[in-house]
Amino acid sequence: MKPFFVLIISFIVSVFVTKLFGNEFDYFLSGRIAMAFMLLFTAMGHFVFRKGMAMMIPNPIPYKSETIFLTGIIEIMAAIGLLTSNLSLITAWLLIAFFILILPANVYAAVNKIDYQKGTFDGKGLSYLWLRIPLQIFYIVWVYIFTIHK
Repeated sequence: MKPFFVLIISFIVSVFVTKLFGNEFDYFLSGRIAMAFMLLFTAMGHFVFRKGMAMMIPNPIPYKSETIFLTGIIEIMAAIGLLTSNLSLITAWLLIAFFILILPANVYAAVNKIDYQKGTFDGKGLSYLWLRIPLQIFYIVWVYIFTIHK
């Protein structure tokens, strides 16, 4: 839920800052800035909670810790790409694919009650998905509206 709040608060602040410096509200730029902030926030978790996040990856997949590190780097690159005019469109499509690809890890973590912050098996369980799946869809729609559809 924290990434959602980072996204919304960053958007509100960005809307007013773009008005202050650009003489008009730039909702599309503000949407991309907000998503970039959210991605940087979530990328930090890939480094701080690396062990717990590695537990979210199903056992048959090798190099779990390296995958978590790589996905953190991908989120940082996506944040930069969204704010780079000639890269924003391709970054948006790749980010949508990324959000879809990481959903199974969230399902696996919920089924196995993984608490990625503690690195334990006493997480929220399946009830977590009632929030997580709509949030993933919301993030996909956000990227589409503020980058692709504009």
